Amino acid sequence: MEIRAYKTPKIVIGDDLFAILDQNLPKLSEKSVVAVTSKIVSICEGRVVKNDGTVKKIDLIEKEAQWYIEPGVSKYDASLSVTRNILVSAAGIDESNGNGYFVMWPKNAFQSAENIWGHLKKVHGIQNLAVLITDSVVVPLRWGTRGVGIAWCGFVPLRDYRDKPDIFDRPFVYTKLSILDCLATTAVLAMGEGNEQTPLAVLNKVPNITFLHRPPTKEEISTLQIEPEDDLFAPILHFDQLKKGRG
Repeated sequence: MEIRAYKTPKIVIGDDLFAILDQNLPKLSEKSVVAVTSKIVSICEGRVVKNDGTVKKIDLIEKEAQWYIEPGVSKYDASLSVTRNILVSAAGIDESNGNGYFVMWPKNAFQSAENIWGHLKKVHGIQNLAVLITDSVVVPLRWGTRGVGIAWCGFVPLRDYRDKPDIFDRPFVYTKLSILDCLATTAVLAMGEGNEQTPLAVLNKVPNITFLHRPPTKEEISTLQIEPEDDLFAPILHFDQLKKGRG
């Protein structure tokens, strides 16, 4: 697999996302995978709130999250949340590289991914293209962030191993490989988390990926979602501390 991240100018409110893509991405080839950080999508879409002291972050979290824990429960004064069926800090709202703004996730990340996908296919004259919008998350008991795909278009996000034999003919019962999040983590590794200013990445020669010539359906999107009570980590997640949000 080949991956390269691409530097852009500083992205600010009022910038045009398609222009940024056109000016900073290379010529794409068939079966390219393009990763775009959610932050630049949100900034270009105006999904920001000025951090001038008049707005409390917890109010934005309550608005964006499906479920959340208020700051103070964690020793880091962070608010853990479930937002768009993803366990993420602060409903995905971030201030880093935000130029004095709270930056939220795109309003409709799947529509944003579809728009990027359609634009790039047309501009580059290709049929097989995958697009994903990424952010960073942490997982229990491990230091460090890793990538997560919050939306995608043009490929199958999961590889299902259930009922298939392992090398000793024992059938898999639960295993599914998240193509989406593996790609997101690889892209975030290349793009970085600080001031690298490389919010775009292109992956080529990606194994185990199936391209689609259409956006994902609602049913396909739901295949990645797990109800809290069915989650592997349910026994150690204190759902009784979660408050209902409006997201």
